[in-house]
Amino acid sequence: MTLFNGIYPFYPQSRKPFVFNVNLITIIVFFLVLAVSFLLILPGIRGRARLFWLFRVIISLFIGGVTVAVNFTADWEQAQVRTNTSYKSFSTALVDVDIGLNVGLSGVNITLVGRPMEQLNETINYNEYFPWWIGMEYDQQYDEGLQRGLPRPILYVAEKFSAYSPCDLNSFYRLAGHYASVTLWVAFCAWLVANMLFSMPVPVYGGYMILITGAFLIFALLSFSTARNAAACLIQFGGASLRPVYGASFWLTLATGLLCFLIGGAVIALHYASPSLLKAFFDLCEDEEEEEALSEIYVNPHFSQPHPVASPSNFRLSVQNS
Repeated sequence: MTLFNGIYPFYPQSRKPFVFNVNLITIIVFFLVLAVSFLLILPGIRGRARLFWLFRVIISLFIGGVTVAVNFTADWEQAQVRTNTSYKSFSTALVDVDIGLNVGLSGVNITLVGRPMEQLNETINYNEYFPWWIGMEYDQQYDEGLQRGLPRPILYVAEKFSAYSPCDLNSFYRLAGHYASVTLWVAFCAWLVANMLFSMPVPVYGGYMILITGAFLIFALLSFSTARNAAACLIQFGGASLRPVYGASFWLTLATGLLCFLIGGAVIALHYASPSLLKAFFDLCEDEEEEEALSEIYVNPHFSQPHPVASPSNFRLSVQNS
């Protein structure tokens, strides 16, 4: 590395704030590409099966996409408060800020935005992520935040989730996130098996498996809720407190689980009430008719009619006439 006019040609870039999860964007793009790919072959499907096929593909991809994506979201719980608080430690200067907290399965995201953004000759606009996932030590990330001199409100909230805090939020939420994530991956595997069973001649087994998918989605919610209710610790800013409530990912997972129960129940009910309608919806009737047609043996009617057998007398008469 050499100098050019007193400036290094290569220098370390400043740390970027946590804006979005690359894994989450990758998952969304992947399922969107799958959806577009299936839509491209939609014109090649004949009759009413086209509408049924489109409905099955969109609903199935939605369930699978949500099951995978919520593992990487950071809004299972959300909280926001506007308060007047100190900006730096060992300083009496106060600032008007909005403090936001987003809790995910793999960590917490803390935001700090000034109102107005320019206060104390500084731009107050922070978005920091503190993970506790496997291989990522939360306390190490918190110590790095201390060394970088993050604003006091961010450090105060982050300290509540550290192992040093008597609130013990770290162990509750970290274990809840791990168990919920594992349960979601099991639900995703059940979703894959359900899609394979729906293409079989008896789709009711796919209905049973989609019920199992919904059950594991609900189990993930129960795992997260149990740890959340066990943790009791207020994050206080003067007269205001940061009280987390269930976020978009929680309700989306709940809606997906209920959708799985609805689909599974409908498939099982149709299997016993109207199996022909169920097979028509999964486009299985035509396949069975084709198999029956192929299994039939075609016999030419000309060969099926009896023909007179040539006798020796008839043969002699024909010879004499000739």
